[in-house]
Amino acid sequence: MLLIKNGRVVDPVTKTDKVMDVLIDKDMILETGEQLNREDAEIIDAAGLVVAPGLVDTHVHFRDPGFTYKEDIITGANAAVRGGFTTVVCMANTKPAVDNLDTLCYIQEKGKTTGIHILQAAAVSKGLRGSELVDMEALAQAGAAGFTDDGIPVMDEKLLVAAMVKAKALNLPISLHEEDPAFIAASGVHQGDVSKQLGYGGASRTAEDVMVARDCVLALHTGASVCIQHISSGNSVEFVRMAKKLGADVHAEATPHHFTLTDEAVLKYGTRARMNPPLRTEEDRQKIIAGLKDGTIDMIVTDHAPHSEEEKARPMKEAPSGITGLETSLALGIRSLVEPGHLSLMELMACMSKNPSEFYRLKPGSVSKGAAADLVIFGEQELWTVDKFASKAQNSPFKGWELPGRVRYTICGGKIVYKAD
Repeated sequence: MLLIKNGRVVDPVTKTDKVMDVLIDKDMILETGEQLNREDAEIIDAAGLVVAPGLVDTHVHFRDPGFTYKEDIITGANAAVRGGFTTVVCMANTKPAVDNLDTLCYIQEKGKTTGIHILQAAAVSKGLRGSELVDMEALAQAGAAGFTDDGIPVMDEKLLVAAMVKAKALNLPISLHEEDPAFIAASGVHQGDVSKQLGYGGASRTAEDVMVARDCVLALHTGASVCIQHISSGNSVEFVRMAKKLGADVHAEATPHHFTLTDEAVLKYGTRARMNPPLRTEEDRQKIIAGLKDGTIDMIVTDHAPHSEEEKARPMKEAPSGITGLETSLALGIRSLVEPGHLSLMELMACMSKNPSEFYRLKPGSVSKGAAADLVIFGEQELWTVDKFASKAQNSPFKGWELPGRVRYTICGGKIVYKAD
């Protein structure tokens, strides 16, 4: 047994925000309340700390199989627990891609060894080529969490509509990477003042906007449950807002880097701030924050994209896009959203646990009697310095930053899977 004493429970499912004790028996919360005692229980003193449902990241790249020099399922899980995550959904752009049962089952089986919940999305198209649908029914029956060609846009509208119709019939979500290559001179950097200064073509905001506008309409047309992944453009936020008003089952993700940084970061951090879609302007950043505030954007994800030091050391045009994000996500949410008063801690927890769980048809975690014992315990105002990551990859512009929200414990299935030194 495990007894968490005197923690501030923040639970977006029950709307609880109060100091209480939490008693865990095996993999379940046995009881919550004040002044609980159990002589045979291991005690965690959580006085001054927040106790919340385990965080859920529905957009990570663990690079396994095929690119395990960047990350693998084990090291990815280590990064996840250090960030307070008990559930993650891995993207399908592995090698081979997750367009077949063998690859899906390999990831699922390896995920079972990690101590946390590793879910896997299947590809929309075979080989991520955008020309032929995968066997969505077979992959769904085998446990695929949803469908996505993340990293590559689905350009064929007929194929995408067919995928949306099938996903709806299977009651699974479909998540879309929104970048039209026709409007990208060079990827990873916003096409604007910074790209001009660098003499780098850049990726236009329009590349995202035209795809988001199209897919919001297709979601409305099909009734599918659609996620606009890692939204970066203020215009796209407005398209999603409009689609929701029209009744489309459209959702959107925001990453901590997109609501914390602008394209000016590329001048300071170089390739560590190169990502797809790129960091954009302060106006875009503020519109993303406004979208989080009014619920237009309902999920915060990391798009955890590990790369080797050698790869990121290449020139801007040759370096891969993406940053490692699991270990700084909660902290950046507190720093960029809670501390300035944009979101309450309860609202942040909803975006980082309840909402992504519900979108992926999972029962959302709760700090309540009978709930699964998947929890994170952290110091909301406790400062820590971003140093060496548990991930294999160290590619982050946030290295050296002092941030709040130090994760003290991550508990999954009633077991302590991470404890801070």
